[in-house]
Amino acid sequence: MSETNENLNSQKLKCEFSNLMSNGKWLFVKGDYENAIKGFTAALSLKPDDRTCLVGRSKCYLKIGQLGNALKDAEASLNDDKSFFEGLYQKAEALYYQGEFEFALMFYDRGQKIRPQIQGFRLGIQKAQEALENSIGSPSSVQLEIKQDVLHKYDEANLAKEKKHPTKKISKNEKMTKELLGEFYRDKKFLEDLMKDKDFVKGRTRRGEQLQDIIQSCLKSLDTCTEFWNQEKPISQERNRQHIQQKCRASSEPAQFLLRSFDDIDAELTSGNAEGSVKKAEEVMKIVQRWSEKEVPNKKELLGNLHSCIGNALFDLGDMDKALEHHQKDLDLAKQCKLPEAKSRALDNMGRTYAQIGQFEQAIEFWEMKISLVCGGFEKTWLLHEIGCCYMELNRYKEARDYGVLAAAAAGEIGDGKWLMNANVLVAQSELKLGNFKSSVSYFEEALIHARFQDDDSAMNAIKKAIDEVKQHLR
Repeated sequence: MSETNENLNSQKLKCEFSNLMSNGKWLFVKGDYENAIKGFTAALSLKPDDRTCLVGRSKCYLKIGQLGNALKDAEASLNDDKSFFEGLYQKAEALYYQGEFEFALMFYDRGQKIRPQIQGFRLGIQKAQEALENSIGSPSSVQLEIKQDVLHKYDEANLAKEKKHPTKKISKNEKMTKELLGEFYRDKKFLEDLMKDKDFVKGRTRRGEQLQDIIQSCLKSLDTCTEFWNQEKPISQERNRQHIQQKCRASSEPAQFLLRSFDDIDAELTSGNAEGSVKKAEEVMKIVQRWSEKEVPNKKELLGNLHSCIGNALFDLGDMDKALEHHQKDLDLAKQCKLPEAKSRALDNMGRTYAQIGQFEQAIEFWEMKISLVCGGFEKTWLLHEIGCCYMELNRYKEARDYGVLAAAAAGEIGDGKWLMNANVLVAQSELKLGNFKSSVSYFEEALIHARFQDDDSAMNAIKKAIDEVKQHLR
């Protein structure tokens, strides 16, 4: 009986916390920052270490000019996880508005390394660099004075090692952007070049629209696509590749060859030369096949990774049938060798390829097998959401709704506002198809809160339109 009461109390506290959090977010969106702070504070009295709540209150403090409190909450959100990107961004913002441009730049830089697809970090770096240039000259010449009390205050024991290298950083991001946008990358560069022509962008269309606004809107859309596609990429690939490389380092003779080869294969694919990536991987595969398992104990694992590389390159080339063949071989080898990470990677790629060609039932089959192998919270959120989307495509709305709810719960665990928005939209769409109009509106409104919290104008407009359309069914 007592255990039942404890469970009921626990559920009650969770529900109360969630309501207080949602109310705080809503008040923030409305611009009622004082009451939003009260809402977040009440929520924190129930769950003092909730990092998303701390970031929310920090944003409110920043809006009303209480910079010290804003910084304090941002730092508290990083207590358990120094790589929590929302906390890093909020800390950088608080430092920036305090005039601590050097430290702000450092945290914008750190956040961008963790989440390079988030535009806020890139813009933060730019504005911090400009502030430094205006105050003391070029930021590349800035030497941070590291004193013991400052190190203690910001908990940065290796601050001197984290010197800024904007050129390298931009190069790395451009490489990623080029990979994700593909043929649209040239369009992006063309639009960026147009923006440099000050006389041209001042012009207007026949309808009176300023060219500068149109071009900026297009660039914003491409940035949104880049962020989305980066999230859509199979998350386990890079982790598995690093795992393979670690095993290669343990070998003696072939180690350097394999390390160079995997880097070359990856570089070809990243640069957009999928054909070159396939050719290189096939050459390496022929060499590895000639080696004995005595020379290379993890031979089958390496072959599986090569099949995965070839499958991904063929996917980019649009040859889905052959891509599936190689991913199936990767899966077979992973099962033989009892390698959970390799199996997870192969199942991911099989599902992704089937979804790409519209065979959603097969995609669901492989992705559902992957669920138990997922390691990270973000990967779990992405996977549950994708399975839900496949069920939507099959008009199986109850299953789509259920997976949307699971995806929202997973996104809530990691405090990812973007995926909370996506998951709630999926649930709302499912409820709409099921004829549950009130519930649909409720979930769309929850998604709208997260869209506003993310400052995502395009998403807000789309969700508002959807809410208006659903409400017509309630009249």
